[in-house]
Amino acid sequence: MSDPVSALAGASFPGFATIREIGPLGMITLRAKPGTPGLEAAVRAVTGTGLPPQRGIVTAGNHACGWMSPDEYLLILPYAGVTAALAALAQGLAGQHHLAADVSDARAVFRIEGLKADQVLRKLTPADLDRMEAGELRRSRLAQVAAAFWAADGGYTVVCFRSVAGYVMGLLSHAATPGAELG
Repeated sequence: MSDPVSALAGASFPGFATIREIGPLGMITLRAKPGTPGLEAAVRAVTGTGLPPQRGIVTAGNHACGWMSPDEYLLILPYAGVTAALAALAQGLAGQHHLAADVSDARAVFRIEGLKADQVLRKLTPADLDRMEAGELRRSRLAQVAAAFWAADGGYTVVCFRSVAGYVMGLLSHAATPGAELG
């Protein structure tokens, strides 16, 4: 595993909502069918959480497991723990059809914080934030790029591909520019 380097060196923007790049985080894409023997125990061993419900995310401190599709989960943990987590998943799911891949260096992670944090996302995604429940993870788009996001700790966490990190930082910053608040 490479040395941890965030996509944008911790860039931030102090608008009507604060935008911060918060990487690097450890991220593992885990593909396995629900009900696979040992799946929940393996996820619990790595994240300290159970499996999330459809479109959900469950957290335990700085660890999380998010539902990405019917047979895909995103495991989030400290960057330094990814190698050990992959080994634990391989052991816990030995003999079972699965795929666990380190995607830490392929992703960028942002936080949107402040009383009007939701307004930033409302400008950029077609997702209905009014219907978004606590513990819900949304896969959608921000303008023209794929992203996943969820509400937590008074703001939103946004995950996108690292290759579009600069573009996403620009989108989020522009949407959070003072004076550009919604109605």
